[in-house]
Amino acid sequence: MATIYKEFIVEAGAAQVWDALRDFGAVHTRLAPGFLTDCKLDGKGARVVSFSNGLVARELLVGIDEPNRRLAYTITGGQASHHHASAQVFAHGEGRSRFVWITDVLPNELGAYIEPMMAQGGLAMKKTLEKKSPAPSAD
Repeated sequence: MATIYKEFIVEAGAAQVWDALRDFGAVHTRLAPGFLTDCKLDGKGARVVSFSNGLVARELLVGIDEPNRRLAYTITGGQASHHHASAQVFAHGEGRSRFVWITDVLPNELGAYIEPMMAQGGLAMKKTLEKKSPAPSAD
């Protein structure tokens, strides 16, 4: 199994970063615009996200852990026989956060495809989160 680990510091408070991360249906506007071009909730606890490279994925929400500021999801369908990801926000001093994003995927070879996508996604998230967050979506 490939494990891809991304961690970065965000120049924004943990509450603000968590508010954007936990907004599952607005990931394309509040968390990673540009990297993601669209997101639609399917009414079954999942979102269908469109990536800037043309990839479309169905991400099923596994859970939102409010006290620990952690969100987990899995991708269903597609080439992976297993895909589980989580993102978590930690306070990191005054007005700063540490964002940790981890994905486990099988087969192992998919890690070489997913890692650069997560690197690009992390840059988009950092850029977006360091701006003033738009209002939560009504989705």
